[in-house]
Amino acid sequence: MSAPGHVGVYLVTDPVLTDRHGIGVLGVVRAAVDAGVRIVQVRDKDASARDLLALTAAVADAVGDRAAVVVDDRLDVALAARHAGHGVAGVHLGQSDVPVTAARALLGPDAHVGLTANTPAHLAVVAGLPRGTVDLLGVGVVHPTTTKADHPPALGHQGFARIAALARGAGVPCVAIGGVTLDDVAPLRAAGAAGVAVVSGICAAADPSAAAAAHVAAWSAR
Repeated sequence: MSAPGHVGVYLVTDPVLTDRHGIGVLGVVRAAVDAGVRIVQVRDKDASARDLLALTAAVADAVGDRAAVVVDDRLDVALAARHAGHGVAGVHLGQSDVPVTAARALLGPDAHVGLTANTPAHLAVVAGLPRGTVDLLGVGVVHPTTTKADHPPALGHQGFARIAALARGAGVPCVAIGGVTLDDVAPLRAAGAAGVAVVSGICAAADPSAAAAAHVAAWSAR
């Protein structure tokens, strides 16, 4: 499944958090997708390429066409999973990863290519790329978080809104990430987010199904 045009709640996996309650990554992913999450980013900074490929394949096979699955940072893993026939939409890259132009060329026009961006300079670069190079920007961190080491200074809601406005000018939607809580969902949508990326709020929950459902409901509320 390719990434949805409407993002909403975007789950980012964390194997350490999901193991706290013995649920595991696959259990949390299944619960989140059942609750209405439609995009899942498979992230494990410490996994080998082989182990990350196995996890990505398992996630993609578990959710089928109900959600888009993207791989964090590892273009090689995304390519290998797609080559093996697993339903992986694409990749989400950081500023220090391979260039998004290379990812687009290797993955093709129908794949999903996401990019982390958190400064006006990042947005200026994106604005200079051919349209369609980047499908989605991950903007943050919104609040300080322990799930991402060495994260940049927190933007807060107002800082996020400024970056989101630049993203709209570049024609690229953005999701808010980094320390996002349930109480942040509505304000971030009002600030221009196309979605909210959630890690701890779902992965660390004793009941990830209820947690995911609460985030989806908060996003959908008018």
